[in-house]
Amino acid sequence: MLMSQVGRRLAQTTSALGLVGALVVLVCGVFVMATPTTAFAATKTYTYGCSGTLLATASQSIQVQLSSPESVPAGASYDLTVNIPTLTLTTAPTAATKLQVNATLMPSPGSVTDPGAKAGADVTTSTTVPAKSVVYKVSVPVGQTGSVTVRPTTIMLSLLSSPNTSASCTTEDNGTLSIPIGTGGGGGTGTDVVSYNCTITGGTPATAEVDIKVGMTPPATATVNTDASITWTGTVDSASTDSLTIPQGFPTTGSKIFVTIKPTGAGASPTATGEAALTNVTPGADLTTLPNVTLKVRPTTTGTVSLTAGDVAFGSSSTAALIKCVAPTTNLKTYSFTVVSGTASPSPTTTSPTPTTTSPRPTTTRTATLTITPSKTRKSQTPKAGADTGAGGTMGPDGRVFILTGTGLVAAAAIGGLVMRRRSVKG
Repeated sequence: MLMSQVGRRLAQTTSALGLVGALVVLVCGVFVMATPTTAFAATKTYTYGCSGTLLATASQSIQVQLSSPESVPAGASYDLTVNIPTLTLTTAPTAATKLQVNATLMPSPGSVTDPGAKAGADVTTSTTVPAKSVVYKVSVPVGQTGSVTVRPTTIMLSLLSSPNTSASCTTEDNGTLSIPIGTGGGGGTGTDVVSYNCTITGGTPATAEVDIKVGMTPPATATVNTDASITWTGTVDSASTDSLTIPQGFPTTGSKIFVTIKPTGAGASPTATGEAALTNVTPGADLTTLPNVTLKVRPTTTGTVSLTAGDVAFGSSSTAALIKCVAPTTNLKTYSFTVVSGTASPSPTTTSPTPTTTSPRPTTTRTATLTITPSKTRKSQTPKAGADTGAGGTMGPDGRVFILTGTGLVAAAAIGGLVMRRRSVKG
C-alpha cells in the first residue's frame, strides 16, 4: 500500500512537471516566433581610433560594425545600420542621459538623406554605456546598376547632457562596405528562377515542374492612387531538366497566359493579375516561349511597393485554365519601386465663382387709383396683399444616427486536472 501511494504521488508530480514544462515550451515558442528578426547580408567591422575627454582613456580604439540589406533597389532608400559597441566613460554622468552618435558615411553612388546626430544608448549614472545601433537612410539614384560602396570616415560621440564632453573617432581601415544594386529590396537569396509546380488538366502526366526565369520592370517612381504599370517577363529555363508539356486538346487559338504577382507596401492590393495572348503552342510539345505581360498596381499611400512572383496559368480563361502553376512563397527575388504624393486636385477656391447678379433686381410696380369721396370721416385703404418677401429654406429633421457596436471577447482557457485511476497492488 505504501509503495502504491508513493507511486501515485510520483506519477502526479511527474505529470504536473510535464504539464508545466509543456506550457513553458509553448510560451517560449510563441515568443520566439513572434519576435521579429532582421537578416543582414552585407556587414563589415571597422576599427576607429578615438580621442577626447568622453572615453576612459585619452586614446582608445572601438570596433564599429556597419550592416545593410543583402541588396538595394535603384531609385529607393535603404537602412544602413551603425552598431556602436559597449563604451566606458571617463566620468559617470550625474543624471540619466543619452549617448549622441554622429557618423559620417560616404556612399557611392548615392547619399545619406538624414545625416547628423542620432540618439544612441541610454546612459545611467554609470561609466558603462551599453551597445546600441543607430540607423541612417541611404538613397540610390534611379537607373544605377552594379553596387553601392559605403566608406565610413568619422564618428563623433557625446552625451546629450554635456555635449562639450566628446570623443572624436576616425576609422583606421580603408575598406568599404559593398552592397549589390538590384531590383530587389532583400529577402531570401533573391533568385529570379522560380520553380513552379503545375497541375495539368487532361495531361499525361497530370503534374509537372517547370523553372521559369521571372523578371519584373517596375517604374522608378509611382504616384499615390494612380495605376503603376509592371512588365512581367518569363523565360523557360532551358538548362533545367524539368519541362512543361502542353496537353492534347489545349486550344491552339485564343489561348492566354495569366500571371499573378504579389505586391506589398504603400497600401497596394496583395495580388495583381495580367494576361497576354499565348502563341506558338503545340499540343504534345514542351512550352518554350512566353510573352511579356503588363500588370497594374495601384498604391494608396506613399512609401515603397515590393513585388514578388506569384502563380501563372494557361488556357482560354483564368477561371477555366487547363494548366495551373503554383509559385513558391520563399526564396524569391524582390522588385521595388517608390510611391510619391500626387499633384493635388484643383481646390474649390481656384474654380470660377458662381456669377452674382449686381444689377438691381426688377421689381413690380403696382399703380392704384384712389377715389376720395367727400364724407364726414376720411379713411385710408390698405392693400389686402402685402409685398412678396420670399420664403426661407425648409430643413428636414436631423437624421443623425449614432451606432455603437460592442464586441465582447470571451477567452476561456482550461487546463484539465490530472485524473488518475487508483491501482491496487496485490501482495
